[in-house]
Amino acid sequence: MARILLVEDDDSVRDFVSRALQRDGHSVWTAMDGAEGLDLLRDEAADAELLLTDIQMPIMDGIALALNAARERPELPIMLMTGYAHQRERAHGLDTLIRDVVQKPFTLAEICRRVRSALGESADEGAVRAAG
Repeated sequence: MARILLVEDDDSVRDFVSRALQRDGHSVWTAMDGAEGLDLLRDEAADAELLLTDIQMPIMDGIALALNAARERPELPIMLMTGYAHQRERAHGLDTLIRDVVQKPFTLAEICRRVRSALGESADEGAVRAAG
């Protein structure tokens, strides 16, 4: 079970992904934008094992959040989500920081599988957690 910080400005997507990850056995903190996410990462979610963030958000976008998080927690795996092809292109220069970029829309099974992969877990480990 991993501790995940999920940053997403769309309420329905944030709730959908949070519930899916919790059902997969993870603990999840949520934030509505990059600034709130960075504050959580510095405080309540300081022991997070994965940062999963949308790219396009108000106040501080996911790219700025990823850059700040990488400076403060270089060992923290980071995943990005986006529904826009041009936003995905912005992540290409960050290959050393970003584990994966997930294209929206995605299924519950896909996001859980991709998170397990970013955490270095096998599909079997996730299935065991979900069944337990």
